[in-house]
Amino acid sequence: MTATTSAAITSADTCEAELLTRVLSALLREDVVGLRSLSTPVERRGGRWLRLPARDDALLLPVTEDGYQCAYAARLPLLVRESDDAELSSCHSVLAALRALAEPEDRGGFDAFAEECRQTLATMRLHAATRAEVMQRLRTGTGLGGSLAYDTLAARLDHPVYPTARGRSGLDEEQLRAYAPEFQPRFALRWIAVPRDAVTSSGGLPEFWPTPGSLGVPDPHGTLVMLPVHPLTVDALRAADLPDGAVLAERAHLDVVPTLSMRTVATVGDPSVHLKLPLATATLGLRNKRTVKPGTLVDGAVGQRLVEAVIDREPRFRDVILHADETTYAHAGHELLAVLCRRYPAGLDDAVVVPMAALLAQAPDGRPVIDELADRFYGGDPLALLDAALTLLFDWQTTLFGHGIALESHQQNVSLVLRRGSLQLLFKDNDGPRVNTTRLDGVLPGPWDFDDARILGTDDGPVADLFTTITVHLCAGAYAFGLPRHRRALLGLVRDRLTEAVDRLGGDAADVLRARVLGAPELPVKAMVTAGTLLSKERSGAADINKHYTSGPNYLLPSGGSA
Repeated sequence: MTATTSAAITSADTCEAELLTRVLSALLREDVVGLRSLSTPVERRGGRWLRLPARDDALLLPVTEDGYQCAYAARLPLLVRESDDAELSSCHSVLAALRALAEPEDRGGFDAFAEECRQTLATMRLHAATRAEVMQRLRTGTGLGGSLAYDTLAARLDHPVYPTARGRSGLDEEQLRAYAPEFQPRFALRWIAVPRDAVTSSGGLPEFWPTPGSLGVPDPHGTLVMLPVHPLTVDALRAADLPDGAVLAERAHLDVVPTLSMRTVATVGDPSVHLKLPLATATLGLRNKRTVKPGTLVDGAVGQRLVEAVIDREPRFRDVILHADETTYAHAGHELLAVLCRRYPAGLDDAVVVPMAALLAQAPDGRPVIDELADRFYGGDPLALLDAALTLLFDWQTTLFGHGIALESHQQNVSLVLRRGSLQLLFKDNDGPRVNTTRLDGVLPGPWDFDDARILGTDDGPVADLFTTITVHLCAGAYAFGLPRHRRALLGLVRDRLTEAVDRLGGDAADVLRARVLGAPELPVKAMVTAGTLLSKERSGAADINKHYTSGPNYLLPSGGSA
């Protein structure tokens, strides 16, 4: 490394250096403009670099061996232009250089991603500037109310894969402070009255649901029903094509607190009731909009009934695998006029409920949350905590696979329920599974009337891919690589517990998991930047931007990768 390189890094904005390192690693993993497939490893000053030919020049990326979804990761936050040794050390300059190598029709995606990086950098700087202030007033505790503090901690942590996850399209600092989970604000919802005959609903709405009259909306004939509106969605709603007779109430009502999924809010009066609301923003990619498509409400309810049917067949999970109830919802046929009323199971008031997404976050005392929890529940041993969690998680998820099912139960959708001497797993959001009907029909014949035709198929491939990218990568591998001091032990633990679960499953389903996961030379890897922002669906070929894959090394192999 040159003196100028060292000086550039030490004097650079720390937040931008961290962001650019993640961005470069993601672009390398997803092989953007051939950064992985067209590059040649070369040894230069400071270690290994990848040399990417670039028309009349070349770009050089300093890398280090990794193994988590890619053989290499960026070692330093920069690209070097070979012809003049110029160092590109900002997101703007790096993306401009890579944009020049993209096909003309793809360059708009690079511009959009540059804007994502700008927004994310501003948010990271805001997080750094407000950490002490937020940590001082944050209080973790028991029950679902106490869980909200862990959501705040998780919201200040980077996503294991997507590099700009902390950015939210179009929101400024004032809006983040007022509505984002990393600040744990409290605010009141807005409401819109919609003609009852325009509303499709399922289940019974909570007792606290307001009437039109209580919010000052005349309803002399009793023909209107109220739907909640997130304050950030009001302007978009006013500009939308709404049903005739819809009236936005001027009065706000019902205090709520945002959860880690910002569009989902917990009611202050009863934190066991969460409302998932359309939000006029995007996260994890420009095309990953936070509205609520009516069909996903149907799919969440069907998915819940499906996993409940599996538990009825497998009663050993009845007291250890918990699910939120997602069968109550309402919509007016519009992705801005919808609400899911999620109810959590009773009996959690004495438990510590922590989303898996918070485990590697920094607690108010500066330690990782997992260390704090290990001290309280596992004698100070974080490996023992993860051992218990992974044993149960793999047992459940491989059992689902045997039924032909994989859930999109990533870190945000799975919580640990901790009491002294016991651990349960709490799941939510069942609207995006993959199902092999050939397996499912043999044990739980339908019909299972999912709205999204992509959910149902007749082979194991999509189910195994989702199992790998969600359960293995995000809910297991992420901790092995996110806790470097325990990496070797945790990689062995992940491999052993998954092997045991697959062996317990048995039959041809176990053979599929051995071949496609435990023994595969490579594993599927989410290409989230490519599908979410850089390329159009026509260019990427992504049928689902959240299930578009490339491949990477299998860190589960005993002699493979960094294992």
